Amino acid sequence: MTALTSLLGIRHPIIQAPMAGVSTPRLAAAVSEAGALGSIAVGAGNAEQARAAIAEVRKLTGKPFNVNVFTHRPAQADPAREAAWLDYLRPRFAAQGAQAPASLREIYTSFLGDPAMLEVLVSERPAVVSFHFGLPTAQQVEALHGAGIVLMASATSLEEARRIEAAGIDVVVAQGYEAGGHRGVFDTERPDPAIGTLALVRLLAARLRIPVVAAGGIMDGQGIDAVLRLGASGAQLGTAFILCPESSATPHHRGLMRQGGEGLDTAITAAISGRPARGLVNPFFDAVGAAGHPPIPDYPIAYDAAKALHAAAAARGVQDYSVNWAGQGFALAREMPAGELVRTLAGEMQAR
Repeated sequence: MTALTSLLGIRHPIIQAPMAGVSTPRLAAAVSEAGALGSIAVGAGNAEQARAAIAEVRKLTGKPFNVNVFTHRPAQADPAREAAWLDYLRPRFAAQGAQAPASLREIYTSFLGDPAMLEVLVSERPAVVSFHFGLPTAQQVEALHGAGIVLMASATSLEEARRIEAAGIDVVVAQGYEAGGHRGVFDTERPDPAIGTLALVRLLAARLRIPVVAAGGIMDGQGIDAVLRLGASGAQLGTAFILCPESSATPHHRGLMRQGGEGLDTAITAAISGRPARGLVNPFFDAVGAAGHPPIPDYPIAYDAAKALHAAAAARGVQDYSVNWAGQGFALAREMPAGELVRTLAGEMQAR
């Protein structure tokens, strides 16, 4: 038992990462039923969609689960910058027989400006709520704690982690540079600290009083055991769950994952969404995001353009502009039901 398992009421110190666009209620429920903490991501939807997703998880399990929201700084619209970005992408749309959108919109609402989402979480009372891209307001923390909810937030540096602890958040997720998906950096205008998982976990475990969860590059029980030895109370795995049948990963994403490390790699780019994120390399990384591109619109306005370009290409059967987030350990992913994967991870930990 660790500080995390005691706090959350779970058997295994394992959290399935929220992974917006890949996680599902079925995945979260299967993980929770197996004794770990399943997660759903609701930041890409509205309050009523979040309520429906929570209800769907509860139909499948009575165990604790996590609901993740985005706490990014709300986007600052800049018509000139957005027009320049669309002009830059226009030849790529044309190559797919499509026209670029006339304008871009902010497709996701930050939890910081979404009172309806707060009301849903307070009324539904999931066991855990987690935050990515920054901190909630003091009033939001008070309301969620008042509803008996455990709170977690991602940090990519000691400075961010200290802010998380000072805000009264219960658990910090130490997101190493190896992690797939969006970097949780609070301020994208500052250089990314780019700290690896092992160094970050040890640093935070030595300096903080709240439990630390390791995230990034952890794919098996041996990896979980390693971060526990460094002082973590648990591990969060995302890429390890992508090939589970309960995830909503696309056939193309699954196919790339199955290739393992043969001629395929991950990288970080902001050219897809407007925020740095790690995924399997495609033209978004090595062409669109290459040096010399115009300023990228704010997150998630830039994401609107990426989704439109992917839709145009996919309509022709071209997957060059699909978004396939994955961490550096993706070649170690195993294809099995989520509950079986949790049991396998727990067995590997015990064997160590």
